[in-house]
Amino acid sequence: MSLSPRAGLRLCCLALLALLAACGGEPGTKRTEDRTEGWSVEKLYTEARKAALDGGYQEAIDLYEKLEARYPYGVYAQQSLIDVAYAYYKNGDSELAIEAADRFVRLYPLHPNVEYAYYLKGLVHFRREVSILEKWLPQNLAARDMNNARQAFDNFGQLLRSFPDSRYAPDARQRMVYLRNQLAEQDILVARYYMKRGAYLAVAARARHVVETYPRSAFTPEALELMVSAYRILGLETQANDALRVLNLNYPSHPATERAGKLASAQ
Repeated sequence: MSLSPRAGLRLCCLALLALLAACGGEPGTKRTEDRTEGWSVEKLYTEARKAALDGGYQEAIDLYEKLEARYPYGVYAQQSLIDVAYAYYKNGDSELAIEAADRFVRLYPLHPNVEYAYYLKGLVHFRREVSILEKWLPQNLAARDMNNARQAFDNFGQLLRSFPDSRYAPDARQRMVYLRNQLAEQDILVARYYMKRGAYLAVAARARHVVETYPRSAFTPEALELMVSAYRILGLETQANDALRVLNLNYPSHPATERAGKLASAQ
């Protein structure tokens, strides 16, 4: 049986429409193929981890996110959440890294990797702090925002308080030394600013904050010296003598102790 040209054209059009429907789209649309379709949770996790180890952090993030969407429960979902936090961190997605780490702590507070979540949050803020510091080096350090430094200091401190024997503890302690000095230095710069302008109560308060909050910083001796000077000017001899006594006891050979001693002798 032969078909008329018109009937043949109609059949061709129907066949084309059927082919388009089979491809999963409307006429004029193109279906994007997902290579991970049908992958098991083990396959998704293995490929995501492999991508991260190879430095393909964006690919790893995509795979971890698909794993969480398709398999939101179980050990792989738990591990992928902390792993994707690290991938975000390495990919420069700071806010997403912190959000994922916070979510991990909230959902799995007893998980063995909680200590790493605190450590990772500290790393994110620490990297931000160092990056900002490099930009501010030629400028007035006393005016810069120290929020990232404080956040990192608090995160590392929380890690050490909760998990003092953690394998991340030694590195966290070293970073806290750096951060402690950065935070103390800014307070000292502000205290010097107040001293030049005769705001002696503010000088004493800021210097005392350094002594109490960052007692082992490199700027503690100068903080005590500023307290001696400010209290002397304010006529608070008892407080000035107490600060000088702490200086002599803990930093007998420091230049700040010598300067404070000369100030006392001149009174």
